[in-house]
Amino acid sequence: MKLGLIAGNGRFPFLLLDAARAQGLAVTVAAIREEADAEIDRRAAADPSISVHWLSLGELSRLIEIFHKEGVTKAVMAGQVKHKQIFSSIRPDWRLAKLLLNLRTRNTDMLLSAVAKVLGDEGIELISSTAFLEPLLAEEGVLTARAPDEEEIKNIDYGLGVARAVAAFDIGQTVVVAAQACVAVEAMEGTDAAIERAGALMRTLDQGDASTLARRLTIVKVAKPNQDMRFDVPVIGIRTVETMIRAGATCLSVEAGRTLLFDREALLERAAAAGIAMVGSPRGY
Repeated sequence: MKLGLIAGNGRFPFLLLDAARAQGLAVTVAAIREEADAEIDRRAAADPSISVHWLSLGELSRLIEIFHKEGVTKAVMAGQVKHKQIFSSIRPDWRLAKLLLNLRTRNTDMLLSAVAKVLGDEGIELISSTAFLEPLLAEEGVLTARAPDEEEIKNIDYGLGVARAVAAFDIGQTVVVAAQACVAVEAMEGTDAAIERAGALMRTLDQGDASTLARRLTIVKVAKPNQDMRFDVPVIGIRTVETMIRAGATCLSVEAGRTLLFDREALLERAAAAGIAMVGSPRGY
């Protein structure tokens, strides 16, 4: 079988590429020009079983043509495509323009579900992006040497309710909490930017009069209700931990079984060194 890989940014496409090749699969990469790392070309140059085709976000017809030509019948999406890119930088071809006109709501899930249906109608099945990476999914329970303390547990409990409500509307999957108050909600800017925004807000409080709001931030990240594991799977990596450190965050809760932990060993070591507690919370749906 030849696997199709629709590659966005970050390390996700490379991890999936390595996992697919370890299973002996040839891979045709459709690299999104606005997002994917040029390193993907160097991987292909070193491995004749990998072919790379660059295309822009709006070129749905060309994506289908590439996969048909390469004999791809199963494909995965891996790597982030910034939400603001989807609805601002995109220059749709006729097929995608028609799809966009027929969307009931302009959110990412609706768009990607529609793209998946178009691919399916063309004989290309979009499969779960975790199909080759299940060992990277967070398990339930404490993940670091330090468990959340009493205050952080309260923040997690509060944050889970808020995050699940927000995720249900496909606004974002992360909230930042301090003293059981919501400091920031993720939207189109992404998880790390939401954490940075919360950290900046807390610094402005430090410059003013004394505040009753505790300075320690807790990050709570969940999957969406009935999360479609084919796309937009929650991901945590080293960069998120580094962002937490700069923002003054001390605790991170992710949803067990539905969140990928990239570079897991290094991530947990970095979190432990910074005194950050990480926990896999039970699935909420």
